Amino acid sequence: MKQQNIRHLSLEELEEYFSSIGDKKFRAQQVYNWLWVKPVQSFDAMTNLSKDLREKLKEDFSFPSLRIDLTQHSDDGTIKTRFAAGVHHKTEGVLIPTEERKTACVSSQIGCSLGCKFCATGYLGRTRNLNFDEIFDEVALINEQSLQTFGAKLTNIVFMGMGEPLLNYKNVLKAIERITSPDALAMSPRRITVSTAGIAKQIRQLGDDQVKFKLALSLHAANDKKRSEIMPINDTNNLKSLVDALNYFYKQTKNEITFEYILFDNFNDSLKDADELIKIYRQVPADLINIIEYNPIDYAHFKKPSEDKVNAFLQHLEKNRVNARLRRSRGKDIDAACGQLANKE
Repeated sequence: MKQQNIRHLSLEELEEYFSSIGDKKFRAQQVYNWLWVKPVQSFDAMTNLSKDLREKLKEDFSFPSLRIDLTQHSDDGTIKTRFAAGVHHKTEGVLIPTEERKTACVSSQIGCSLGCKFCATGYLGRTRNLNFDEIFDEVALINEQSLQTFGAKLTNIVFMGMGEPLLNYKNVLKAIERITSPDALAMSPRRITVSTAGIAKQIRQLGDDQVKFKLALSLHAANDKKRSEIMPINDTNNLKSLVDALNYFYKQTKNEITFEYILFDNFNDSLKDADELIKIYRQVPADLINIIEYNPIDYAHFKKPSEDKVNAFLQHLEKNRVNARLRRSRGKDIDAACGQLANKE
């Protein structure tokens, strides 16, 4: 018989379990703390439990968890980690340190099904969704890296790694519930941003679910023809449907919305493209447009624009009273930058 994953039990269910084996009720809280507050990756690490009790837990439950498979350090301080999920599956997460912030960029899927033409992950296809406890493990392990390397806890989490978070909706929301819960990592939801390529129905669902975290839309082109060229998801989720969904999300939650816009040389970097972007920006209560440096990948033909073109694009936005900033890429030397996660050795 397949063992139940112990992290899929509530505190109340753990209490019932300990009562059923004739043990004290407070054991449930001890175990729960090991699972979520000072998260460990094995029963053996639960050091305030007797060896016999740890063996009993091993008999009765499974405890699958991510383990660190490979760590790479960038010259700029960025740390990329490849995690093993079970025997055959791998996913990646990134720790991005600055003086003010320690940000974890986490994945929600192993691979991705959306096939965006500029993104290395999109060329992998999707193997499977990550479970909520695996996503939690990413955050917990990167938080431990941050403490060990920089002496500081994570300040921010962005769901901008591998996969489309809104196509793993239940697991992503359950992971965020655990990450933000007072009886787990207790991070503020205002410090979490979920980035989507644009699934209108699920953006509306976020509004209905009254989520507390921030939302970012990976826009990358401000007309349907160009966007469909680089992001096939736009064929079924066009810009009008996304604008409507974002407005609905904001009406329901009043949460911040950000646009992400990668500049590609001679594709979406003209002043005409900037004007189209301004038009979209003014239809949505977005607080910011992140202009992102393109990071070349092996599979795609796109190039990064010149600094002059990037500056002209930004200046045009600013002249039109658009709140925009250039987001410099981090970890390019270890393929850890935006769009580069591809489970390379």
